[in-house]
Amino acid sequence: MKFWPRHWWPRTLGAQLVVVAATAVIASNFAVGIWFATAQEQLTEAAITERLLDRGVSAATLLSGIPAHERETAVQTMSSGPWRFRLIYGKPVQHPMTDEEERYAARVRAMLPPERAKQAISVDFRKGQLLPLTGQPPDVVPRSGIIVEVTLPVVRRTQLVTSFSRPAPQPFPLDVAIAGLVALLTTSAAAAFVARRVARPLSELAASATEAADGGQATRVPEEGPDDVRRAARAFNRMTDQVSRTLESQRQLLSAVGHDLRTPITAMRINSEFIEDEELRERILKNVEELQELTEAVLSAARGAGGEKTRKIDLAALVESLCTDLDEMGQPVSWSAHAAAPVSCRPNEIRRAVRNLIQNAVAYGSRADVCLSDGPDRYEIIVEDEGPGIPDADRTRVFEPFVRLEASRCGETGGCGLGLTLVKAIAEGHGGGVTLENRTEQGLRARLTLPREPAEA
Repeated sequence: MKFWPRHWWPRTLGAQLVVVAATAVIASNFAVGIWFATAQEQLTEAAITERLLDRGVSAATLLSGIPAHERETAVQTMSSGPWRFRLIYGKPVQHPMTDEEERYAARVRAMLPPERAKQAISVDFRKGQLLPLTGQPPDVVPRSGIIVEVTLPVVRRTQLVTSFSRPAPQPFPLDVAIAGLVALLTTSAAAAFVARRVARPLSELAASATEAADGGQATRVPEEGPDDVRRAARAFNRMTDQVSRTLESQRQLLSAVGHDLRTPITAMRINSEFIEDEELRERILKNVEELQELTEAVLSAARGAGGEKTRKIDLAALVESLCTDLDEMGQPVSWSAHAAAPVSCRPNEIRRAVRNLIQNAVAYGSRADVCLSDGPDRYEIIVEDEGPGIPDADRTRVFEPFVRLEASRCGETGGCGLGLTLVKAIAEGHGGGVTLENRTEQGLRARLTLPREPAEA
């Protein structure tokens, strides 16, 4: 919304619904108030002007029927409040009139007898102050400052000037403001009720979906609220049930396949010992070992984040012990010491993921430099090597199963293309992720991120 500052606009659906409803009520009541005030003012002005013309004509007719020496006294008596009457003598002075003034002058002529309607008549709208009454302080003109004067003939060479001060425009109607406030409160309460019925199921659905995306078990969402929301919750529950059943069937199938594969592999290993040709026996044993490793890698990648329970550990100590073990085995691995890093995870899975990253760095980049970086909400395990890096187009593809950037599938560099797939599955199963980037100087940098422990209050 461009007309509303982004940082002021509420983020939740319920708050947005209340704000939109309240804004609509305020705008509608404000528009109704303006229309009411404008229409009322126009009606008031028209009625006052009609009254002015009628009273001026009546006063002129009355004065024409009384003696000349009593007319001044009568004029003074009729002047009160916003009304002023005065007599002028001599030849009438005509002044140019506007179209509106001409319309009112024509209406005055229609109200006079024919013989007097032919005489000079004028209507004047002007700004100014009313003449003060004799012996009284001057009246204060209302804020509009509009004076309406009508000059009518009384008798020959005598005219009556009737003056009236229009009242000031009325302020915004108080009753409309009160009605708007009541409507605002009522609408906001109704919007909050509807928003609660809509937003609460959606929030629960979002929380359950987030939990499932982070690798946890999605909880069932209450199927309540409006029909659309209820259908969405029902569809989500059916989807999570189907996914759970599919994953359970997959785990059972993989367990059975793993058990069935290990038995013939073991038999092949035993039978190969009876082969007299040493060269042939070594080749067969090597193939059996590769088949064994492939089987275990496939099962590990498919299981992903299943099985092991989560517990709190020191991430820095876990990575340090892994680097120490690999260093003692003759692997070119270095570790930068780090303070304790408490985190809840499945330790064996994290150890397996970090080991895969280090072994990839050693295999393809000659060495592995490992360090731990911590941010406000996450830890990063960083593994750097000195190899050729990975082209930009292949950095996403290498996480797919059985993808190797080498054309050959020789055993010199090891692996079957499942190492990074397993790392990604473990990281995402912990609510984190893994990224690869080429270093500026040379080599590849792998970042495995894990969410930090929430700060204790």
